[in-house]
Amino acid sequence: MLYQGSCHCGAIRFEVEAPDDLEVENCNCSICAMTGFLHLIMPQRNFRLITGAENITTYTFNTGVAKHTFCKTCGVKPFYTPRSNPDGVDVNLRCLTPQPKNVRIVNFDGQNWEANAHSVAHKSR
Repeated sequence: MLYQGSCHCGAIRFEVEAPDDLEVENCNCSICAMTGFLHLIMPQRNFRLITGAENITTYTFNTGVAKHTFCKTCGVKPFYTPRSNPDGVDVNLRCLTPQPKNVRIVNFDGQNWEANAHSVAHKSR
């Protein structure tokens, strides 16, 4: 299935290829809990930025491996490069259109990231 995605204002637009039935993570780390990000981690080859590269700004913290990308205009983070899968892309399920028909949300203990990162490391392959 091909999904369209964007930030709130539409300055950043992208598309992703993903199945109809999805499993996404709901992480309890500080940044994910505050932003409400639902993680759809995928290989880079399944993601294509259509417009808005010039409107993306990046925030890093802690190890600096994760590249949190935000829209300069509306502040929404529609996707980013996750620390758990630096070779992939992590898309916010809430930024996709149409919304997938079948979504299973699993909790991910990001507050204890070091002990749990291995459980999602395969998703960018």
